[in-house]
Amino acid sequence: MSFPHFALTRRRLIAAAACGALVLAAAPAMADKAGSGSVSVMELMAPNALPDIVEGDANAPVTIVEYASMTCSHCAAFHHEVYPTLKKNYIDTGKVKFILREFPLDPLATAAFMLAREMGDKRDAVVDLLFAQQKNWAFVDKPLDGLATVLKQAGLGQEKFETVLKDQDLYKKVTEVRARAADKFGVNSTPTFFINGEKYTGEITVADIDKIIAAKTPAK
Repeated sequence: MSFPHFALTRRRLIAAAACGALVLAAAPAMADKAGSGSVSVMELMAPNALPDIVEGDANAPVTIVEYASMTCSHCAAFHHEVYPTLKKNYIDTGKVKFILREFPLDPLATAAFMLAREMGDKRDAVVDLLFAQQKNWAFVDKPLDGLATVLKQAGLGQEKFETVLKDQDLYKKVTEVRARAADKFGVNSTPTFFINGEKYTGEITVADIDKIIAAKTPAK
């Protein structure tokens, strides 16, 4: 199975993963709790090539924007270990508005994001599914076959799968989201978080999240 831009082999994926690992190696193992600079919130929240999918109250006092790659193991770990608590304690209670944006580190991650976008308002649920089963499609001999198998669980059939991966307009928009993050906000690794405009790079724990949100939430 091959498509324009997605003629993926295990060798190419290992090479791409190695490049991603080199970028990630430059990031701290744990998020810098003091942050590493800030960006204009107005510019951060300006319209992108793809519309944001917002989780939580649009008027929440804290906004978290995560730039992630679908093939990033650190991103998968965040969504498995930290995100459930973030959702329960902060997103569902109206304290945090959460937005995940595409920052693919390799062609396979781009393909996964394109397919997730095809699911419309189910995009984030599909992202969670792909992170949960990352080892079953991202690090196998035939990654596109693995990706197709996982996405069948979300109701995406083979014909639609192939059509989406040939969508040059969608491909361009995903890459434009990534390019804007790199050019405007200095994103160069995943995961990168902007919390009310302040930048945090690398893995982040529940304890980190608690402290950061507490500091950014107005006292009642």
